[in-house]
Formats: sequence, C-alpha cells, structure tokens
Amino acid sequence: MVEKYDIAIIGAGPVGLLLSTCLARWGYKIKHIDMRPEPTPTGRADGIQPRSLDLLRNMGLKRAIMENGPAKVYEVAFWDPRANGSGIHRTGTWASCPEFIDARYPFTTLLHQGLIERVFIADMEKNGVQVQRPWRITDFQNDGADPEYPVEVTISHVEGHETETLRAKYLFSGEGARSFVREKLGVKITHKDPIAFVWGVMDGVVRTDFPDIKMKCTIHSDSGSIMVIPREDNMVRLYIQIASSEDPDWNPRKTATTDDVQAAAKKILSPYYIEWDRVEWYSVYPIGQGIADRYTLDERVFMGGDCCHTHSPKAGQGMNTAFLDAQNLAWKIHHVESGFADRSILKSYESERRLIAENLLNFDSSYAKLFSQRQPSAGEVKNAITDSGENEFVRKFKESCEFTSGYGVAYDPNMFNWSADHPAQHPLFLTESSGQTKLRTGRIFTCATVTRVCDANPVHLEQEIPLNGSYRIYVFAGKYSATKSAIADLAYNLEKPSSFFGAYKRADIDSVSYHERHNPHSHFFTLATIFNAKRQDVEIKEMLPSILVRYWDHVYADDVWDKRVPKAGAAAHAKMGLSEDEGGVVVVRPDGYVGCVVKLVKGSGTVDALNAYFSTFCSKTLGRLLPAAQL
Repeated sequence: MVEKYDIAIIGAGPVGLLLSTCLARWGYKIKHIDMRPEPTPTGRADGIQPRSLDLLRNMGLKRAIMENGPAKVYEVAFWDPRANGSGIHRTGTWASCPEFIDARYPFTTLLHQGLIERVFIADMEKNGVQVQRPWRITDFQNDGADPEYPVEVTISHVEGHETETLRAKYLFSGEGARSFVREKLGVKITHKDPIAFVWGVMDGVVRTDFPDIKMKCTIHSDSGSIMVIPREDNMVRLYIQIASSEDPDWNPRKTATTDDVQAAAKKILSPYYIEWDRVEWYSVYPIGQGIADRYTLDERVFMGGDCCHTHSPKAGQGMNTAFLDAQNLAWKIHHVESGFADRSILKSYESERRLIAENLLNFDSSYAKLFSQRQPSAGEVKNAITDSGENEFVRKFKESCEFTSGYGVAYDPNMFNWSADHPAQHPLFLTESSGQTKLRTGRIFTCATVTRVCDANPVHLEQEIPLNGSYRIYVFAGKYSATKSAIADLAYNLEKPSSFFGAYKRADIDSVSYHERHNPHSHFFTLATIFNAKRQDVEIKEMLPSILVRYWDHVYADDVWDKRVPKAGAAAHAKMGLSEDEGGVVVVRPDGYVGCVVKLVKGSGTVDALNAYFSTFCSKTLGRLLPAAQL
C-alpha cells in the first residue's frame, strides 16, 4: 500500500525544519527527507535577528539556542582608511538594533546553522517526526488520483538502493537554490541586477591585535573591504571582497584559495596582524539578487526559503526570511486542514511572502553596493541616529535597521490585514491612519510589559500566548468603572453559537484539562484581558464574566512604566494607541502580526465587527444562527 502523509517536506534547512516543527506539534503526519547524511556540520547561515529570536522564544526554543553559547552583536564598528595611507582606523559605531526599534532583544545572535538545525530536529523528534537521510526527491505530480491526497511523490536513497512512492496533501520544497521541485514546475528565477561582486567567506579561530575582532565590523581600506562577524567558540567569520565589476580583469566566476583570502585579509587589516589557528569552513560566492516568479502554482506544491529568494549574506537575512516563510505557511495549512478556514487562504502565502522577498532584494541590492563601494563616516553614523532629516544615507540607515532586525516586515492589506477596503465593514474598526490606534495591520504586534494578575509576575504580553495556531484576542479593558458593561456584553456575545468564538468551540470541551491555559474553549482562539489598574486592584472573579475568568493566566494589570510612553498611566494601552479609559480589542494573527483593531463598546457592536472580520475567511457562517449541521 502507498503510505499517505499530510505533507512531504524536501530539505532539512531552516525553512523546512521550522515548517516541520510547527506541523509536528499540531499533530500532522509528515514525511521529511534531506539529501545530506547529517545536519550542516559547519558554516552556512549564522545570524539570528532580533525578530527571529522573538519567534524562537514564542516557540519555546530560544533557551535551547542560547545554550550553545552564541556570540551577540550589539554594535557595528566602522573602519576606514587613514588619510595618510598608513592603514585603517575606527571612524564610528552604531547600534545593531537602534533604540527607535522597540525590540526585546536588540542584538544579533551568531551561531552556525548546524547547531540551529539540531534544536529544531530535537523538537520534531519529541513529536514523532524524524528526517529521513540521505534521500532525495526524484518525481512528483499533482494527479488528483486521490482527492484527499492529490500529490504523488517519489523519493529515493541518494546511493540509489531504495525507492519509495507516497501520497500527500501537500509537498513543500525547502531544497535551497538548486531546487528539483522548482525546476520541474518550470518556475523561473528573475534576477534583479547583474552580478557585480565576488566575495569569500571564512570561519575560523584567529590570533590578532585588531581591537574589534569580537564585534561586527565593516572595514574599508585601500586594499579592499572586509566584514567581521564574531561567532561561537572563539571563532570569527570574515567576508572578504575578492573581485568587483570595476576591476580591469573582472570575472564573476573568479575564485580564490584560503591562502589567497588570508593574504588579502592581512593587507586590509594593516597595521594590525591576523593569523589563523584553524579554518573551519570556507566558500566563495557571487553577490546576486534573484526571486522565484511563483511560490506555488496550485496551493498544493509550495516552495520557500532559498528556493525562492537569493541575495547577499551581508545583512544576515537568508535564514531569518526562511523562518518567516515557514511560519506563514504553517498556520495557514493548519487552519485549512483543521476546518477553520477556507482553502482560498493558501493563496495569501505567495502574495504575502513574495512581497517581503521583493522588498528584501531591492534593499539588499543597494545595501550590498553600499557596503562594497563606500563606508559611512563617523559623522554620518551619528546623524543617522539623531538627525530628523531625510538625506539618502539616513533613509538607507533606517531601512537597513528595520530589515536587519526583522521588524521591517509589513504585509499589505488582505483578508487577514484589515483596511478601509476590506470586505468586512463596520464603524467600530479602528485605524492607524485616522489616529484611533498606533497599531498598523500587517505589522508585528507592539511589545508591552504588564503584570500577570494571578501570580504578580511582570511578563512580556506579546510572548504570553505561544505559536500554537491560535488567533490572539487581546481585550484592552481600560478602567473597569468605564468598561464594566462593555466587557459583560462582549462576553455575552462571544458565547453566542453564531459568534466567531462560539462557532468554533472544541468538540471535547467538557473533558478539557483544568490546567489548559491557552485553548480551553477553542483550538483557534486565546483570550487575554488587560486592565488599566494596579495588580492588587484586579479581582478576576469579581470583575470578569465566566468566559474570561477561564483564561485566569491571561488576565493582566497594565501597571508597568515604559520609557517610550513615560507619561502614560497605562503604558500598554498607550503603546497600542488605545484609550486608557475605554480600551479596545486587538486581533493578532497566529504569527504575531496585527489583523484588526476594534473599539470596545456596550452592546453587540464589538463582536459584530469581529464576526464580520472572521467571516471573510472562516469556513462557517458567522454572526447569525447557524444551521444545526454546522453547530
């Protein structure tokens, strides 16, 4: 008999592993293969940006990553040629993640890809999924012979001794730039610019008197350019320019030996010395920006990661963009297969993620040229942080910080990201453009520190609900004296069988564990309530209806001061741009991006607006009495 799987995943790099980790946790049957006999042994991607560290923490994997002792980059140092030609000198520094970005972890975490892969693999194995090695895909087709498992996939052992044929609901290619799946689909890669630079990358243990060897550095000298990246276990990564299109003997296929690159590095770093105890990994690569014309043709066979977008590693975006590709697709597949949402939502994977890749490639093209051709002076670095003007470098600096930190992701309006043109229309939707909220739909939910009422712990609100496939419904309850009736009406209307919340109640709700914190009523929603009050003034059972009392661990006091809104009485409310007295309701997608913001009012209006929002993609009819067959 042909074995059947929910999804077949090809490639065990960052994108494939994160997708597999999510779906394994949510109970899906997965066939995951990789051509390599073991995880990445050395080199390759190494930078985890602040936004990605948020994601890993939300998945409960940050601690395992940090146990490997990664390097942390808080600042970037600039080194430029001395005017008299006697070598290089430091001309300035800037923060890796400047203060204007509201980040929990304002640093880049440096750790080689293999150690990161092993963290995902260990989590997958806890949920019964193993990577089958060394196996490759040899054929596939969406033949529809089995309507439920329409994709036939053939795989074989790399050494050619065994072959398997299986059927799957979905096939995902995380194979990297040389994707068999992409080539068979006939999907082309469009290159933004011709290759203009060739660089070498070398990981190793060095001895040097260069003072900033433990920091990230961009070094420009009369002999060429280097980027220095500190790494775990006393290692350092050097990116060294080998060739430029401005060279008289320009060759985009130029190569160099480790000895050649080390000799070049010694010249560039003069008057400082550098010697290698050992070289762990070395590679040569041309800089080019390419993007796949499509990410899927049929919403059954998908691609992500380097299979879809290639660019320079200078800004450290490859692995981080791959993480968000996988996260985006994971919860959408989950919502379709669990019956929560209509299959049409899968079209949004390509539209959302390809937009981000296009923005990244446009940025990376200019960023790579800036790095290779010119270094900013110390004065420009200072102005980039303090000057309110919009000169070209200031704009590039700000753009760079958003992209390199990961907080630059901005999804366009669609069914998930409410806008004035959204099919759901109701007067209670709040918008950033009108000044009714500071939150922008399609952007990451603003971080805020609050006090958890049940145990008096100060907590990070955005991290309290894990990545478990649920929408996060944050009820900013304002002052209880002003919102008591509105909260009671919200709860009453949530419990109606026709509401978005009532329509998707768990079938096993009567046997749910007393200790279930996040999803006692529904697998698709978690409720959180935040009062503008001191913790000692919040009495959960007295102030909240029973449906909100059940989320005992998700009731918070907005009583922690925040330097970004120093005059606010309720900092979390203020950071969201919501009334500190009357509050509001914020819907956050399972991946942490804001879906919509609704005013909290007496009567049914708040839930009516939310019903309209969810009706645009949910599988059930919402907002009115459902037929008995749908209850």
